[in-house]
Amino acid sequence: MQYRLTTPVTREDLAPLRAGDTVLLSGTVYTARDAAHKRMMELLDAGQPLPFPVEGSAVYYVGPTPERPGQVIGSAGPTTSGRMDAYSPRLLDLGQRIMIGKGKRNQAVKDAVVRNGAVYLAALGGAGALMAASVKELEVLCWEDLGCEAVRRLEVEDFPLTVILDAHGGDLYESGPAAYLASLPEDISR
Repeated sequence: MQYRLTTPVTREDLAPLRAGDTVLLSGTVYTARDAAHKRMMELLDAGQPLPFPVEGSAVYYVGPTPERPGQVIGSAGPTTSGRMDAYSPRLLDLGQRIMIGKGKRNQAVKDAVVRNGAVYLAALGGAGALMAASVKELEVLCWEDLGCEAVRRLEVEDFPLTVILDAHGGDLYESGPAAYLASLPEDISR
């Protein structure tokens, strides 16, 4: 199935999604990679607010390239999500609802997704120009010293994504290969 979602989102918005579904996401998406996540944890540990409202938020693990004249953003392909695994459960428990990146996640993240009615969505790796085409506005919010890893606010329209982890425990990295192998003729799949 394909769904259209607009951020911020609620548990109820995400409940129909299943691993393998596609999403066209619009609204505000924040960018943060591992260096920014580390700083966010330091803020939380110090009792300070995060640089964006976390409730219902979507965070894209990306370090975009500089934009060319007339562009909003340069290439904006996803980075490997596993580098955020140590930080993601805490943010999900605080109300973040959508993580966007590429690659597998650990069990603690999977458990936090289910516990919080959240989702993990994959952006198409190697297609940074395609992803950038959905970005209509960009604002650097903080930590400019991190360069491409600074926290940004993106306004996106029909950002094309695939559900990898759903709120019900579905994992496309497990169900996808299993479905493929089950579809093979018996003499090939063995």
